Amino acid sequence: MDFITLKNKDKSKLVQGVLMHPLKINKDATGLLVETLRVDWKDIYGMNREFAMQYYSITPSGVARDENVWHCHLMQEDRFLVVSGTVVTVIADNRKNSPTKGLLNLFYMEANIDPYILLIPKKTLHGFMVASKTPAILLNYPTQLYNPKDEARIPYSDVNIKMGNGSLFSWESVRKKLTQPPSL
Repeated sequence: MDFITLKNKDKSKLVQGVLMHPLKINKDATGLLVETLRVDWKDIYGMNREFAMQYYSITPSGVARDENVWHCHLMQEDRFLVVSGTVVTVIADNRKNSPTKGLLNLFYMEANIDPYILLIPKKTLHGFMVASKTPAILLNYPTQLYNPKDEARIPYSDVNIKMGNGSLFSWESVRKKLTQPPSL
């Protein structure tokens, strides 16, 4: 299983419904500016993907949020964007009637190199881990207001999602894989 980046993405190997919307870095002598979400980006906004709220998290180096459980939303789609540091986001498809059921994707998201918004479809299992030596800042533009009844946390052992080598998913496997990050 390889890390997915903007440069090497293959739509035929993505979990159904996942979108990677590239962002443009506008840079000059005064710094840089990146538009992060616009209502005219019809692939990532609109079609029941309106803006509901925005938040950010700061996570230390090497930390995986929800280290031993999958995170899942029944109604909400997440839109992740890394603005500082590097994050690996995992999305696994455990949806009953999905044509990509059982597929697992690992997204390598580096803030200043080919930034993109990653749309995480509802009912997919997901999580993220900081891969940079510094803390990472991740923005999320979910399509629903926070609702604890919409969140589920499912132990990895309760779901048969496997890595490319046939072993069950674990962040420890990802950490080992990070010794050779993708060439960007």
